[in-house]
Amino acid sequence: MDCIMLLAQAAEASKPAKSIRVEDINIVPIDFIWEQITSLSWLHAVIAISFGVVWLLYGWRIFKVLVVISFALLGLYLGITVGKQLSGEEVNVSNEVWAGVIGLALFAFVSVPLMRWCVCALGAVAGGILTSGLWYAFGLPQVYMWAGAIIGIVAGGMISFIVFKVAVMLFTSLGGGAITLVGILSLLHQYETKMVEPPTTNIHDLVFDNQWFLPAVLILPTVIGIITQNKLIKHSDRWEL
Repeated sequence: MDCIMLLAQAAEASKPAKSIRVEDINIVPIDFIWEQITSLSWLHAVIAISFGVVWLLYGWRIFKVLVVISFALLGLYLGITVGKQLSGEEVNVSNEVWAGVIGLALFAFVSVPLMRWCVCALGAVAGGILTSGLWYAFGLPQVYMWAGAIIGIVAGGMISFIVFKVAVMLFTSLGGGAITLVGILSLLHQYETKMVEPPTTNIHDLVFDNQWFLPAVLILPTVIGIITQNKLIKHSDRWEL
């Protein structure tokens, strides 16, 4: 009997583990996005919408400031990350803060003389985000989303270097649309959970259960911003780098 039990256990252990399908691997940080939406108060959401609309429609007028801010935030993040790595296992907030400040100042300073290159880089990143969003919206395997992102980065980068104004309109419209989107979704979520009786979870369900929702509501204002900015630039007397 013991031999039979041992053989049965060995046969069970030799069975291949259940393989994970590519379609089941999720890399899009939906939880992180939802956390940003729900963490805003109504005042912060209104401020985000106001700033986002200005960025969306008139980003071409203040794009230099937006580029410096974008790269300063990138430098801040990289500086804090480097500070954490240098600190090792020991938590040293002072090192992280100083590293973040140095990174912020360095990237902000460098972005001014390299303004054209920075704008083109942001245009390429915006193209990558848009094509990644389309990849996610059509329900394609997320593990291969990098392929869709590369297509957008290459296309956005090429267009940005050929037509500089396109890069400006692309990254400002996407950035403004994203900020506006977060603010609007935050207000709608607060309305349906705090002011409606009984409370509903429609926004939550749309974000988590419908892959097309977030890309659609991001691409729509981006397209509107590009069209609007293009018309405003045409009627502007003077526009240059």
